[in-house]
Amino acid sequence: MTKLRVAVLRGGPSSEYDVSLKSGGAVLKHLPEKYHGHDIFISKDGTWHRDGMEKSPERALAHVDVVFNALHGEYGEDGKVQQILDALALPYTGSGSMASAVGMNKILSKNAFTHHGLKTPYHTVIRHTDNLKEKVSYAFHHFFLPIVVKPATSGSSMGVSIVKNFNHLEEAFHNAFQYSDTVLMEEYIRGKEATCGVIDGLRGETHYILPPVEIIHPSHTDHFDYESKYNGKTQEIYPGNFTALEKAEIQRLAKLAHESLGLRHYSRSDFIVTPRRGVYILEVNTLPGLTPQSLLPQSLESIGVSFPDFLEHLITLAHTHRR
Repeated sequence: MTKLRVAVLRGGPSSEYDVSLKSGGAVLKHLPEKYHGHDIFISKDGTWHRDGMEKSPERALAHVDVVFNALHGEYGEDGKVQQILDALALPYTGSGSMASAVGMNKILSKNAFTHHGLKTPYHTVIRHTDNLKEKVSYAFHHFFLPIVVKPATSGSSMGVSIVKNFNHLEEAFHNAFQYSDTVLMEEYIRGKEATCGVIDGLRGETHYILPPVEIIHPSHTDHFDYESKYNGKTQEIYPGNFTALEKAEIQRLAKLAHESLGLRHYSRSDFIVTPRRGVYILEVNTLPGLTPQSLLPQSLESIGVSFPDFLEHLITLAHTHRR
């Protein structure tokens, strides 16, 4: 029997290069025997490689049946690589180019969430051409401390700051501008941090919603930052300590976020759960991390779905249900 040829994309020119290498490595390691995996490495300068040799995307992807997209962040998660794969008429895992672009842009996704009735924290947009001192003055009159500052188009909490003093706002802006030309200044909402995955077609359901996970970051950090995500020091509770009503609402909103952006195959949405103000969505991840420390694989394991079975499910979705 001829094995299905699966090209695994990893690396890429984004700030999440290292995480992508690990995600792609995990995919290659755990591909079921029925597939023949091809390691497609994309360097930080955007050069594609296959079998250690530089190649154009079309040559790197020659003679493959399906692409497993294990890229994260810019280029891999914002619709650009999806456009390349669409032009080559290759099926691939994850959302299409338009949905990916909207999901990666926190401003566009917030607008979509609000339109569909999901609550998001109050925010304002800062651009690198703006007068930053004026924006600090605006924050003084319109925000309570602390304030969240984050890049509009970055993942893995890169460039995110929790600002507790107005004098530190400009520094936070400059830090975020390292990752995006547009930045969000957002109200800080106190509550439990939660994340919830959605898998298309799992166990016979159009959208299978995983149990919400509670995230308890280390006491010395203010949020689930990059270091906390990948150094193993964050406590993650599967399933989270939420009331039945909170759990149902998180799952409802995760499904609604997935549908409202037109996502496909899988996604993971992040939330803040408050006792008085309800559940707020923070952002959606259209290509969640697949490292051994990542939340989605552990969520799947908690309901009895092994990582190889999950990979087979995604590849089957991409290969047999093209759309």
